[in-house]
Amino acid sequence: MKLSGKRKIGLLALMFSCFVQGNETGGYSQHPEAEKWLEKMQAEAFSADYLRSILAHAEKKDSILNAMNRPAEKRLDWGGYRKLFVQPKRITRGVDFWNEHAETLQRAEQVYGVPAEIIVSIIGIETHYGRNVGSYRALDALATLGFDYPRRAEFFQEQLKDLLILARDENREVVDLKSSYAGAMGYGQFMPSSFLAYAVDFDRDGKRDLWSNPVDAIGSVANYFVQHGWQPQGETVIEVRLKGTVPEADLNTGERPKRLVSEWAAFGVKIDQSYPQEQAAVLLRMKDKEVESFWLGLNNYYVITRYNRSRLYAMAVYELSQAIVAEKVAIHAAEKRLGVKG
Repeated sequence: MKLSGKRKIGLLALMFSCFVQGNETGGYSQHPEAEKWLEKMQAEAFSADYLRSILAHAEKKDSILNAMNRPAEKRLDWGGYRKLFVQPKRITRGVDFWNEHAETLQRAEQVYGVPAEIIVSIIGIETHYGRNVGSYRALDALATLGFDYPRRAEFFQEQLKDLLILARDENREVVDLKSSYAGAMGYGQFMPSSFLAYAVDFDRDGKRDLWSNPVDAIGSVANYFVQHGWQPQGETVIEVRLKGTVPEADLNTGERPKRLVSEWAAFGVKIDQSYPQEQAAVLLRMKDKEVESFWLGLNNYYVITRYNRSRLYAMAVYELSQAIVAEKVAIHAAEKRLGVKG
């Protein structure tokens, strides 16, 4: 259909109006911080025109800023945090996920030395086994936090850069990639930098797909752990008792374990001698209302905290993994008694 001159002018005006309105509601093509980022990004072989088009499509999301300023987990003690993740439904679904992907999990354990239950637990806590992988566009999440969240702007601007590299390397449309409000993606909630460094094509189909391919997700989580120093057959945490008071400075540190298990006895920690005495550990206090428990976190505990720095998170991963194993064993025993073939 041929448009008249007046209709052409009207259509162009409408398109311009939509473009302006789009920028007013969150486009970043004119944002001063985005301009600085754009200049740096040209060193990554992206054209200025391409970068401006991407920034024009990015939308500021106030809901993301609100979520970053009040993460619910920070208000919880161990008891409250544990109830969020170590729950019957997540345990049962963990067994189901394990059964469904048993061959892949076994292969990941053989290749990387990371137990199947740890991989399952991570995916269970991060996305409830793929049920909640995030509904934001990663582009919007990372632009919002990179340009309108000054406290961690540098980090998120780097992640935005890595998102564009990811999209280019994996031949994906950047506007189609979904994430959490913080820009974490797929079954295992990898940030773009983690995707570039640790994601693997575990089913060998030529693509690294952590959004819809649980096989790649399983292999990638296992690879992440082994690259951060996971020790096969190593202990994760040991529950202990205190004979005295340990200085606050010695509790719940996020540092790599340095003090040996055998040395903690001198600090009032009562330890079963059957545990490895010459491994380094940190001392953890976990509080459920007024009830306290104490644990030594060893190397593999520290590796879990490389995935998420929270000691509550690391302990939830461990406890959920053990609960899933116990449920799986119980189901198998019951089926055996009933003569059901597994």
